[in-house]
Amino acid sequence: MNTYLLFKSLHLISVISWMAGLLYLPRIFVYHSENESEVNTSKTFKIMEKKLYYYIMMPAMVLSWLFGLLLIHSIGFQQLGQTWMLLKILFVTILTIYHFYLGRTVNQFKLDLNKHTHKFYRLINEIPTILLILIIFVVIFKPI
Repeated sequence: MNTYLLFKSLHLISVISWMAGLLYLPRIFVYHSENESEVNTSKTFKIMEKKLYYYIMMPAMVLSWLFGLLLIHSIGFQQLGQTWMLLKILFVTILTIYHFYLGRTVNQFKLDLNKHTHKFYRLINEIPTILLILIIFVVIFKPI
């Protein structure tokens, strides 16, 4: 079996799962921030946020990194010297920082310490989309 294609397939599956969470969790924050005063609704959102972050997003992020590193190992670590690869790693690192920021926000909602409005969450919901577009173009076109 071709391990490169196996790792590539598993990497893409993991990334798609991770991106789904990165795009959906801020949407939940939008609705949660709009309904914080409703105790039962807020409780439901807290459960949704926790399960999405810890049971879907966290494993998907770890697997994305794992299979990405295995792909680099498969094609050779000399690829790390290429500008496109450095850009991809930079963008994925920013995406990872964003991921952990969302985790911090999950905990703030859990403790009823949210400080942001639904407009803020609508705005930051665009961050993973922009990064995904950049990553895809850098990987596909390898422009540099």
